[in-house]
Amino acid sequence: MTLSIAKLITWFEAWANPAWQESWDNCGWQIEPGVLDEPARVLVCLTPTLAVMEEAIALRDQGLGVNLILAHHPLIFSPLKSVAKGDPVGDMVRLAIAYGIGVYSAHTNFDQVQDGTADVLAQMLQLQDAQPVVPTQDGLGYGRVGNLRPTLSLQALLTLIQGKLSPPNLIYSPAANLNQTISRLAVLGGSGASFMGAVAKTGAQAYLTSDCKFHQFQEGRDRNLVLIDAGHYATERPACARLVDLLRGQGVDWVQLSQRDEDFRWFLTAGN
Repeated sequence: MTLSIAKLITWFEAWANPAWQESWDNCGWQIEPGVLDEPARVLVCLTPTLAVMEEAIALRDQGLGVNLILAHHPLIFSPLKSVAKGDPVGDMVRLAIAYGIGVYSAHTNFDQVQDGTADVLAQMLQLQDAQPVVPTQDGLGYGRVGNLRPTLSLQALLTLIQGKLSPPNLIYSPAANLNQTISRLAVLGGSGASFMGAVAKTGAQAYLTSDCKFHQFQEGRDRNLVLIDAGHYATERPACARLVDLLRGQGVDWVQLSQRDEDFRWFLTAGN
């Protein structure tokens, strides 16, 4: 039986309830242009941008009938004062309604769950006995901390992260010795430097996250914690790929990971 969008969202919200979101967040429907009863045909992305919307429209033109963009980041954070052509959000609203493509976001609720942003990182790096850094309920919560077995040198850990996530730029806090042993690692996809105090209490020797500022690297050093910044896109995109697999497992008729998702930071490499 073909799964409708309404039934898909019911399943999704039982797993990653929007009620769990932070007070500043905006999870759930961003644009619902009357597609609830249609068979779900889903394009999954990290950030709902005009490029992703254009991709969905192009797929519709190919006869694939995409009718839902399921994104991690919200499209709308603050109440809109107008919807106008030429404004990125306004254009998203206009195109979504014109082409019948809904936009739904799962953000801080998706961060907390099993197979969410942090949990997927922990799985990719094979953390043993992983637990939330900041528990919220019933084994769920923000971040994951676990043990590395076998233990790795810091250099080997950085190489592992580079190989698994392929970040364009991997930054880490000053370390006296790249051969130091790392046996316990914390991870949190996206902007996680504000959780550093909680991470320090877990006994982790290194912390993988993103969007860290200059003085946060200093704080990491002062806490004897190696802070590793692999970038926002690289630390959250893997969970979007996992979500595609989960939706297929639920019987979604057609689902694909966006090819137009964007990393908004580019780095000039040596020699360029």
